[in-house]
Amino acid sequence: MLRRTVTSGLAILAAVLVLAPQIGSAQDKRLTVFAAASMKNALDDANAAFSKATGIKVVTSYAASSALAKQIESGAPADIFMSADLEWMDHVAEKKAIKTDTRVNLLGNKLVLVAPKDSKIGNVTLAQGFDLAKLVGDGRIATGEVSSVPVGRYAKAALEQLGAWPAAEKKFAMADNARAALLLVARGEAALGVVYETDAKIEPGVKIVGAFPEGSYPPITYPVAATASAKPEATRYLQFLRSNTARHIFETYGFTVLASKPST
Repeated sequence: MLRRTVTSGLAILAAVLVLAPQIGSAQDKRLTVFAAASMKNALDDANAAFSKATGIKVVTSYAASSALAKQIESGAPADIFMSADLEWMDHVAEKKAIKTDTRVNLLGNKLVLVAPKDSKIGNVTLAQGFDLAKLVGDGRIATGEVSSVPVGRYAKAALEQLGAWPAAEKKFAMADNARAALLLVARGEAALGVVYETDAKIEPGVKIVGAFPEGSYPPITYPVAATASAKPEATRYLQFLRSNTARHIFETYGFTVLASKPST
């Protein structure tokens, strides 16, 4: 009886040892992506296409670029970082938290002014001397935190350039990320919002009432890079993001594709 038990136990152990490499291999076929909140819809679609083509699962964490950069700096287990501005990618590069030779400026976006879909505010011309404080009246204006969140930084830069920031500053409701700011407007908790054009187009609860002129804010650029601890599969993922399939997805959502197709 004892011999049978020992034999059975050895057989189970042998099976576990045989399967262990296979289990480990299956778990390795997974990438963790940290991406700016404004990327969610487009990147979800791109990730699904990548997984279908390669069998590699992609798990994505969406938040403000500032929060994600700090997590990566602290050692969070991410393979890819997609920021909504250059500054936070520069930050993680300075901390040697990314592989700088993999860094690419992937996408571009635009900045718009939105209002709740049933708002009485119509089309607005955003130009020098534009009085945002007067337009919003007693209401609030939503955007990202202007000291750290990219959309907030772009918004402040644009309003300073147009001369509208000093009067409007106290009327702002600062959100943790671009999508949170958009939601404040969609719910009617803010009368206006300064957000990305791509976000405005996918939210049925808002309408675009004005577009900020080019040159009034720094070019909105989404860089992407593999982290310093990235798995080998990260290379395939970065190549896919520059493929025709991914380009079509990003352009469908309104992004401008900045990166060229990788050479073969």
